Amino acid sequence: MFQEKIIQTIEASVRVKNEICRDRALIEKIDQAAKTCIETFRNGGKILFCGNGGSAADAQHLAAEFSGRFYKDRPPLYSEALHVNTSYLTAVGNDYGYDQVYSRMIKGIGKKGDILIGLSTSGNSPNILHAFEAAHALGMICIGFTGATGGKMAVLSDLLINVPSTDTPRIQESHITIGHILCELVEKSLFP
Repeated sequence: MFQEKIIQTIEASVRVKNEICRDRALIEKIDQAAKTCIETFRNGGKILFCGNGGSAADAQHLAAEFSGRFYKDRPPLYSEALHVNTSYLTAVGNDYGYDQVYSRMIKGIGKKGDILIGLSTSGNSPNILHAFEAAHALGMICIGFTGATGGKMAVLSDLLINVPSTDTPRIQESHITIGHILCELVEKSLFP
């Protein structure tokens, strides 16, 4: 009954990934993001992630790949998703507004040379935009994972990984694929 829809959805996901493969500029940005992550970890820095909804789940997933393990047993890499402390999140959301939940945390734990990776399919999430502004003020590197246009994050990102799609599920699937590529490249480089 749903078999044709299943095939169509998988084909749509594959089409987006094929578009990424054909976009040499985007491949270069992913390559640069991997090199930047490697350099940050080599210099004793950390990678912080933020997102909302499904993108928050993806942020947490990717932070765990760095801080736990990806393919091999190795020392942990300092990486964290900024939304995992619900007491903090609800207190700051209540006292300062949800737009400030990530920027306030960045001001407390971010430092020059650290990386903030923000995941937003639209590129317009106010709390991520504020976090990028706070990160830049500290000398952090901001990497945006967005959809096709990049939204407002386009001008705030040092590196913009803008998936060539406007379909939220296809963008999120590609974010995880690109995030896994970064994890693999970092792990292979730092722990040969």
